[in-house]
Amino acid sequence: MKDLREKNEYEFYEKIKDWSFDQFEIETEYLTDWDMYNILKKITDSNSKVLDLGTGGGEKVIGRFPEYLKEIIATDYSKEMINTANENLERSGRKNIAFRVMDNLNMNVPKNYFDVVVARHTVTDPKQIYEVLKPGGYLIIRGVDKLDCWELKRKFQKGQGYYDEKPISLIDYENVLDAGFKDVELVPIHCREYFKDYEKFYNFLLKVPIIDDFSEIKNDSCDYYLKELDSEKLNEYVSENTYQKKIRLIRRYYGITAIKR
Repeated sequence: MKDLREKNEYEFYEKIKDWSFDQFEIETEYLTDWDMYNILKKITDSNSKVLDLGTGGGEKVIGRFPEYLKEIIATDYSKEMINTANENLERSGRKNIAFRVMDNLNMNVPKNYFDVVVARHTVTDPKQIYEVLKPGGYLIIRGVDKLDCWELKRKFQKGQGYYDEKPISLIDYENVLDAGFKDVELVPIHCREYFKDYEKFYNFLLKVPIIDDFSEIKNDSCDYYLKELDSEKLNEYVSENTYQKKIRLIRRYYGITAIKR
């Protein structure tokens, strides 16, 4: 039985099953040279089997994961997200990808099977990931850090990880080390994102849990997800962060790479 926190999160992703970041037409300027897809290409070949956790609607797997990979299993907690992913897969014509519903904290895939596990913006259990990787296998994590959109969160006095004493990047890093991985690296990823107009920016903030009262750490039971935004605070942020008629967000992600020795 899901607690209220899990239920709210599950229902949130069920509701956004049919959307893609592409609809927001975001322009991204990267300030850090860390790209998980380039790393994936460097460490894989035609015999590689890859597990993707938190795949959402599958757009990244279909569009960015190499076609030469032997096998890709891509999973998400939301059944509706996986339905969307399968629809996208059928349109793509790709043959080396299989989508399935799976809880990252209760993984039901073969042990010692994958050459690479990729986790993008999703909760993970590194100990379970360690078990499903082959010896010599790689883990790649990309996540959202506490200081992501910090100016916006300060404006609203809330947001994802806003009240967390320890950033989720450090928690993930320590959990990966504790799981037994070696050569563990944690890299801060800084970038700027630009939105063409107010409507796209507003709808984006309704779709993603940036200024929702959401935490990966605290086990509370509030209703996290926004139904509407405080227009006064948002307008103030927009007026202070519009450059060449585009609205800017300062993003703070993190990347982790590790090897099962």
